[in-house]
Amino acid sequence: MLLENFPDHRILAEEGTANDSDADYRWIIDPLDGTKNYIQDVPVFCVSIALQKKKELVAGVIYDPVRDELFTAEKGSGAFCNGEQMHVGSRNLKASLIATGFPFRSKDYLPLYLLAFEEIFLGCSGMRRLGSAALDLAYTAKGRFDGFWELGLSIWDIAAGSLMVREAGGIVSDFWGEDGYLNTGFIIAGPQPVHSKLLEILPHHFAARKTLATENRTQR
Repeated sequence: MLLENFPDHRILAEEGTANDSDADYRWIIDPLDGTKNYIQDVPVFCVSIALQKKKELVAGVIYDPVRDELFTAEKGSGAFCNGEQMHVGSRNLKASLIATGFPFRSKDYLPLYLLAFEEIFLGCSGMRRLGSAALDLAYTAKGRFDGFWELGLSIWDIAAGSLMVREAGGIVSDFWGEDGYLNTGFIIAGPQPVHSKLLEILPHHFAARKTLATENRTQR
């Protein structure tokens, strides 16, 4: 349907399409984020679609069919859930509920991840792992979660949700405070007070892996 209406656009999807990153417009699609949940009948999964214009995210949609929640964002126009505008939370890290995900695609990072997990876990109110990074980001934009961090993700996991967090007033970066999260798959997202605290913790544990993370994702 997209290509019928926009024949000069390109599509990058988890289920397999050409990665034409030089196209002026590129749709980034995860048709089912939370596949393992879906297979196991765990009702936490969604569809995630983002649009890039000249490599800049300009629109995003995440749909949760279980709860019939449609999360949307357009650059410069805010983020919404079923038409109601979303805003990130205002808690500090100590009072916050933080979402994360285990590095199942990058198990060599597990020792570092567990050290970072422990430090964040001891400094916040609670941690959650839903199994859908796209919904984690949508929930962070809505203020259900106060922050999100994960590593080893693919661009289709986080493209739409990262725009939502920004349009809801939050900050999104990689673990080193830079804008490379779509390329590296290392992402921190949340309101400024939480983002800044996570940014104090995570580089300490992953500083030696920054170059490797970038090299591993150059194909995206």
